[in-house]
Amino acid sequence: MEIINKKYKLIEKIGEGSFGLIYKGKNIRTNEFVAIKVEPIEQNMKLLKNESIIYHYLNEVAFVPGIKWFGKDTENYYMVINLLGNSLQTIKNKYHMFSLKNVLQIGIKIINILKTIHEKGLIHRDIKPDNFLFGLNQEKTNIYIIDFGFCKTFIKDNKHIDKTKTSNIIGSLTYASINTHNFIEQSRRDDLESLGHMLLYFYLGSLSWQDISNLSNNKEINNKIIDLKKHIIENNNLPIVLINYIKYVRNLEFNENPNYSFIINCFEREIEILTKNS
Repeated sequence: MEIINKKYKLIEKIGEGSFGLIYKGKNIRTNEFVAIKVEPIEQNMKLLKNESIIYHYLNEVAFVPGIKWFGKDTENYYMVINLLGNSLQTIKNKYHMFSLKNVLQIGIKIINILKTIHEKGLIHRDIKPDNFLFGLNQEKTNIYIIDFGFCKTFIKDNKHIDKTKTSNIIGSLTYASINTHNFIEQSRRDDLESLGHMLLYFYLGSLSWQDISNLSNNKEINNKIIDLKKHIIENNNLPIVLINYIKYVRNLEFNENPNYSFIINCFEREIEILTKNS
C-alpha cells in the first residue's frame, strides 16, 4: 500500500468529502489509525489546503478532530486527522428513524458544537448527517463535526460580513436553508436551519423534497424545494418542539447572534417530559 510522508499508510477508502476521497490509514511508526483526506493537485482547487488551515485554527476545539499533518507529493494534497467512527447518516441508514428523545439529544450536542465554531468567527455551510461522526472507544458517545471544505469566516475587520447575493448554492440542497436557496449569503442562522432540516430527517425518516434534491439544480426544482421546506412545519406528525425550533431559526436576522442556550433549554425541557412519561 502507498506510504504518505514516509509514515502514513493508506489502508482503505472510507468516504468522500466535499472534494477528494477519505481513507482509513495507519501511522506505521506508532500503529495509530488515522483518517487521510486526498485531493488531486490537477484539480487546482486547493480546497484541502484551506481546510487544513481551518483545522489548525480550530485545533483543540472540542469535538473537532485534531489535524496531524498536511502536505503533498507530485500528484495529491494530503491531510491527516484523527480517525472517527460511524456517521449519523450510517446510523440513520441502520435504524431509519430516531425517537424524539434521541433527535433532541443529538440536536443539543450539535448546537453546542456550532456555538463553539461560530464563536471562533466561522460558519460551516455544509451541515448534513455525513459530516457528523461518533468518536471511537471511550469517545463513542461523543459527536464530532468534519469536512470544513465550504467553511468561511463571517467576521471581517472585526465586523459581521454584509448581506449580499450569491451566484450559487453552497452545501447540500437537501439540508440547505431557505435563504441559501434564495442565493442570500449564509450566516450563523443558516447552519442552524440546516441542522433543523437534519433533525426533521431523523425524526420523520425522510424529507418530502429529498428525491428532487438529487436532481440537477435548476430554477424550477429550486423553487419546488423552497415551497416544500416552507410548508414542512405544517406537517401534523411533527412535535411542537421541532416546529418551534424551525420557526425560531428562520426568523433570525442575517447578523443576529442566535440564542443557543434558549434552544438547548427548550430541547432539555422536552427531554425531561419525555423521560417522565416513558
